[in-house]
Amino acid sequence: MASEEIEASKFLKDKEAGINVADDEKRLNSSDTTCGFSIFRGPALQRFATAHMFVIVYGIASCFLAMAFTYFTGTITTMEKRFNIPTKISGLITVGNDISTVFSSAFLSYYASRGHRPRWVALGLIIIAIFCLLMLTPHIFYGPGEEALRLTEEYGMSESFGASLNITEKNDSLCHEKNSNCLERAGDYTPIVLFFIAQFIGGIGCSLFYAPGLSYMDDNSASSKTPAMLSWSSFLRMLGPAMGFSMVSLCLRLYIDPFKKPLITTNDPRWMGAWWIGWILLTFILTISAVFVGMFPKEMPRAKARRLKADGEEDIPLAGRSFQDMLDSLKRLASNKVYVYNMLASILYLFGYMPYWIFTPKYIEIQYRQSASTSTMATGTWALGFSAAGILISGYVISKYKPSARAMAAWNFVVDYLTVAGMLCYVLVGCDESDRANSLSIVPTGDSCSASCVCEYVYYAPVCSPENITFISACHAGCTDKAINELGKTIYTGCRCMGNVSSIISLSNVTSLASQSQIAMDGACPVDCNKQFLIFLAVMCFLKFVGATGRSSNLLLALRCVPSKDKTFSLGFGSMVYSVLAFIPSPIVFGWMLDSYCLVWGKTCSSKGNCWIYDTKSLRYTMNLVCASLIFLGSFWNIGVWYHAKDMKVFDEDEKTVQAKQSDDIELKEKPNDVVTKKK
Repeated sequence: MASEEIEASKFLKDKEAGINVADDEKRLNSSDTTCGFSIFRGPALQRFATAHMFVIVYGIASCFLAMAFTYFTGTITTMEKRFNIPTKISGLITVGNDISTVFSSAFLSYYASRGHRPRWVALGLIIIAIFCLLMLTPHIFYGPGEEALRLTEEYGMSESFGASLNITEKNDSLCHEKNSNCLERAGDYTPIVLFFIAQFIGGIGCSLFYAPGLSYMDDNSASSKTPAMLSWSSFLRMLGPAMGFSMVSLCLRLYIDPFKKPLITTNDPRWMGAWWIGWILLTFILTISAVFVGMFPKEMPRAKARRLKADGEEDIPLAGRSFQDMLDSLKRLASNKVYVYNMLASILYLFGYMPYWIFTPKYIEIQYRQSASTSTMATGTWALGFSAAGILISGYVISKYKPSARAMAAWNFVVDYLTVAGMLCYVLVGCDESDRANSLSIVPTGDSCSASCVCEYVYYAPVCSPENITFISACHAGCTDKAINELGKTIYTGCRCMGNVSSIISLSNVTSLASQSQIAMDGACPVDCNKQFLIFLAVMCFLKFVGATGRSSNLLLALRCVPSKDKTFSLGFGSMVYSVLAFIPSPIVFGWMLDSYCLVWGKTCSSKGNCWIYDTKSLRYTMNLVCASLIFLGSFWNIGVWYHAKDMKVFDEDEKTVQAKQSDDIELKEKPNDVVTKKK
């Protein structure tokens, strides 16, 4: 009965104010609130015009977008090997999307804030699909490369037709004569340029995807439901990295040319997987996702009804938005202490945590001697599974218990300190055998035993001595000949840089060789770092879970600390600032850091290519301590957020509570005498 009186009173108020109810219904059922586009419209699609359906579709699209950028992260080391790219250059390629974000994010998010945001999001997905297509083009133009083809059976068969056995065996792995020509490989920067252009275009797509999409989701749902929707959307997005790393793992198990039979296994550091296959699939699924996202209306019918009843605000035409309006919005954001302090805390956190997002597979490969496939699978399954669990649990807790803004800021402070503690654990989790193997592998390079050889520009082709010492190549070991044993394995003989021949044990079928020959086996010496790798994986999963629990609260603070009219612009401007101060410099700085600890470079006559062996111990200490220090400094800004967020309102009152208050007001107006009597 009370609800009927409320509706009746609203109708009378509208009538007294001269508002035509029929006109309201027409406005609510206009093209702005209708699903579809062009000929794809109708009542059948209109039932999908709900906030929950947008969360699902947008979350799935976020999943595919995250999948694309994660796929790039997982294939970085393979692309470095294929195109001889140093890590600092790959770090520069990585920031290409952040550079474009700097120039596009604030402007695009501002002008898209009151436009048809789902279609802006769809345009962003199409641009990301173009990014995937451009990432594929270097393989189309250059193929798998001669280095990879040399390690296939088909290459050896084709070479044997035009050369004698002696010429075939005298390859780049063995000793060259003095004053021989170095390995001629002209430095071609075209693949690097193509990768950078692809990343640059991808950043524009991300600018159009995230800020308009998140603000559209928040504006078209009740504030009490926003935490749950954000957590579910983030959960669906977190499936993207898991799926991306899984795809990387599957693709890298295939050789870069799947139609040829490789002579090495996936555990060999020279293995190059089929990094290019995944880009084909990603191009198609992102294009299809753009179609589904673009079908949503400019504004949900229920959301428009709530907005019109609240303040009667109408849309400002895109042409009517001036540059001065944007400056006014910027001034409001600059004077918002919660927004500024939260941004400063996030900048330092992102700067310190960025190398773990980009270089984690590479870190696992060089620190714990795992294959590229295993490294990406571990990063993309277990670790991201814990991240997804953290997002879901935090979303449930926030939705159920509705903590205050101060409580959320305090939890972000706790997350920072737990992250710092985990990074200090990374420093302690090292593999001594790997450190020893890396340091020993470079000792013989300047030795007199290989002085008669020219080994500086040979291919990286490690061999293992009987003392379990890895040499960069048979040339660096001073070997002169090679043979194939009955097991099909390559054995190098006459290796003058090896230890005493009496220490050789259990090498099969070497008795047929000269008794005084010093022998090496093809491939790097085995190193067991599995125990340390499992400890590292456990700590990483813990950090992923803890860090994910702070994402929903941090995003909710960012959305609620600004006025509704500045929401989309604040997200876009934040993306621009994060790109300038965190996303761009961090990969470059840490890429340079990785290169500074390189022990063995893949040199050519004209350039220095990718790194093959690192000083893992020094790298582990420096990288983790620097990251922990940055996040520790950022935690103090969260104290400022906690202090200034004391009066910030995160959740609106429930609809039931509002209705109850309205019904009480009606009863008080209708029965004032009864109330006075009761009070007396």
